[in-house]
Amino acid sequence: MNKNQLLSKNVVDIKLKKNMAVSELISSMENIGGFSGQHMVDGIKILDKMINDKESYNFLSFPADIISTGLRGVISSSVKYFDAIITTGGMLDHDIARAFNGKYKVGSFNADDKELHKLGIYRLGNVFIENKEYGFKVEDAFNKIMKKIYDSKEYKKEYSASELSYEFGKYISDENSILRQAYLHKVPIFNPGILDGAFGTQLSIFSQDHDFKLNLIKDELELSNIIFDHKKTGALMIGGGISKHHVIWWNQFKKGLDYAVYITTATQYDGSLSGARLTEAVSWGKIKEQAKYTTIDGDATIILPIMFSALNLV
Repeated sequence: MNKNQLLSKNVVDIKLKKNMAVSELISSMENIGGFSGQHMVDGIKILDKMINDKESYNFLSFPADIISTGLRGVISSSVKYFDAIITTGGMLDHDIARAFNGKYKVGSFNADDKELHKLGIYRLGNVFIENKEYGFKVEDAFNKIMKKIYDSKEYKKEYSASELSYEFGKYISDENSILRQAYLHKVPIFNPGILDGAFGTQLSIFSQDHDFKLNLIKDELELSNIIFDHKKTGALMIGGGISKHHVIWWNQFKKGLDYAVYITTATQYDGSLSGARLTEAVSWGKIKEQAKYTTIDGDATIILPIMFSALNLV
């Protein structure tokens, strides 16, 4: 880039108005400059292009923790705009517990955890969950649904994680459930860490006295087929860990993602994948050099509702 190109955009002041719509606010932030605000605006533009690109197969990835928050409703309503989900084992726990009336409460980061333990309250960040509203809810719902699956004429003794998630979505009535929305819109949920959590524990117990097998390789082969069958791919990745890595790992085999937006609060200086910015993935060939991509530093519970509202993803 030459000097004129580097200095081509002026920082423009935001003009706030009464009863301003989110889309109007985002438009006024077009050239906000500075810090994460500009990255969020850029991310909205990339997501808009990605979702409206009919040639692009698009992934949504996220970890379990945010499903304990009200962000669950935002994610479930946006499932239909993506082609596949990649997530973690605990997503099933929280989605199922809440789908069966598990009461999650607004708590505090500053609570006395010893006292909470004595009271039988789990703390997930600033969310409080009474013991009976989590483990017992998951166990009860799992056994009821798994019995229906097992007793059905379509039962086939061996399932991939995505196939099992689809079956569970069939028997959930909560419209805010991610499993339910994925079932309704035929969006596969790939869950390479499905055994890591309450759902996985119940699955292990169930397999001891039932003719049941979990085939984890089957989903990996399906992801491979998806990647090689689509010339263009995109991804919205919320948080890091296995869900993020599974997206970028498989996409390296088609020379990288064409679109990518990543939201994180992690620091890159500890060398973690959660902290790694998307530009690092370019060096691995997991994101194309010419791809449209951005990393947004910030809390997804703040950023994602604004982004999805601006894009009218409801």
